[in-house]
Amino acid sequence: MDEPREIRLRRLARDELARVGEIDRTERIDVLYLQHGTRLEERRGDFSARAWLTEGRGEHSVAAQQKALEHYVEAGGLVLGAFDGDRLVGMGVVVPHVRPAIAQLAYLHVSDGYRGRGIGTRLSDELERIARKAGDATMVVSATPSLNTVRFYLGRGFEPTAEPLPELYELEPDDVHLRKKLS
Repeated sequence: MDEPREIRLRRLARDELARVGEIDRTERIDVLYLQHGTRLEERRGDFSARAWLTEGRGEHSVAAQQKALEHYVEAGGLVLGAFDGDRLVGMGVVVPHVRPAIAQLAYLHVSDGYRGRGIGTRLSDELERIARKAGDATMVVSATPSLNTVRFYLGRGFEPTAEPLPELYELEPDDVHLRKKLS
């Protein structure tokens, strides 16, 4: 049996953003949250996510993901990749100063089969460190409202906010909007 390799984090260059297609976002989702101010309400059903589509440009396509990543980079964002050998297994993006002293954790995905191994935590820790170093005191995230995603952020000290940034709410009104003080 092969020994597991160490997961390495490194910054991704703009010409590497198409590698987002290497991430398998497949996930069984049975619970979504509806946000009412700072209160979260569970809704049960089958909301499972399949892998990103390799064809087309729809919302859940590799092309749309790459376009979103390019948008964040143009806004001053920094993209980190998590690698198992040469394979990209996770990505995270921080956009410092979306408002004075506020950074946005704009993107965080870990491949199916790699979740629960601390990769998301390592990416999030490093993105928070980058935001603090840039001078931001708060981080916001507009999170997919799935049980696992929301629990991940709550476990990292994020709290639901009744006053999300209007531009983030406008883009993702069904997401759970969270905020965290960076120490």
